[in-house]
Amino acid sequence: MNRTRTITSAFAALLLAAAPQAARSQQAGPPLEFNYGIPNADHATVFVAQDLNLFEKAGLKPKFFYFQSGAPLLAGLKSESLDVVTAGLALTFALGQDIPLKFLFWEANNAAAEGLVVDPQGAVKSYQDIGKAKKIGAASGTCAQVALYLMAKKVGVDYAKLDVVNIPAPLFRNSFLSHSIDAGISWPPYSLQLQSEGFPVASFDDDYLEPGGVCPGLTGVRPAFVAAHPEIAERLITVEAMAREAMRKNPQVGVDAFVKHLGVTPEVAKATLDRECCGRVPSFADQLDPASPFSMTSKDHGLVGKLFLASQVLAATKAIPEPIPLDNIRAAVDPTYLQKYVNSHPN
Repeated sequence: MNRTRTITSAFAALLLAAAPQAARSQQAGPPLEFNYGIPNADHATVFVAQDLNLFEKAGLKPKFFYFQSGAPLLAGLKSESLDVVTAGLALTFALGQDIPLKFLFWEANNAAAEGLVVDPQGAVKSYQDIGKAKKIGAASGTCAQVALYLMAKKVGVDYAKLDVVNIPAPLFRNSFLSHSIDAGISWPPYSLQLQSEGFPVASFDDDYLEPGGVCPGLTGVRPAFVAAHPEIAERLITVEAMAREAMRKNPQVGVDAFVKHLGVTPEVAKATLDRECCGRVPSFADQLDPASPFSMTSKDHGLVGKLFLASQVLAATKAIPEPIPLDNIRAAVDPTYLQKYVNSHPN
């Protein structure tokens, strides 16, 4: 596949507008080098930033490390081999293991495209039928397990009585074909990929979870690293802002990024982004609004509340020994860097 991407004239203008700030960052010294860990998932803005060289434009030089699951990513954080991470609920496990983190911003809202995928010939037609499922795929310790637990609770089904199979979403297709499962909770882009192959998404998380779902995609840094390099926070937020603007101006850059980095078809890439991009990803204003379901400023609701709820569910399902103390979660959610960025970029 030709990896050369065409940048629209509108986006070229955007880069020219951002160039003075990026240039000031680079004039302060050589690009800041750091190790960046991400699991293999739908990190749209990170992929777009890589493809359009936005990290370099902001004076950053990341070295990327990709992980198949959360466990090795956590090991990298614990050993301080990783400086920056973008991931989902795997980061909740980090807090549970007393690995220090500072969450800078929401990179994605994976709940927007996560959902209940079903065998079209089976008895499950919506989340309300979950008690009729024979075997349900849901990877342990993930957003999928949390969603399934809360779904069962909403319809009055005892989660312990469900026959849950610990299968990650990328393996659902073969599991459906072999009749190992007849339903499963799948995160994106696999939820939309399965739907394109004849296994419909009967219900998305929006149907059975609290507003905003319970599957945040977050970018965080090691506190020691940001203390030693305070510029890293603003530069990462600058990259995120530029990537979001690039996708708003030209959604095709997001589609191309998904095709390139995840190996999905353009149709699946577009369907995934239509569900979770550009309006569904929490804006910076949403994240700073204490009343928003995506708030980073609320001490009890928003992101803090979602992470605490997720930790309670993970403890109830024995994925972690006990819920993470609320104070530990509050200490990790740090909106000060985002607030400083927004204050200095009023437009």
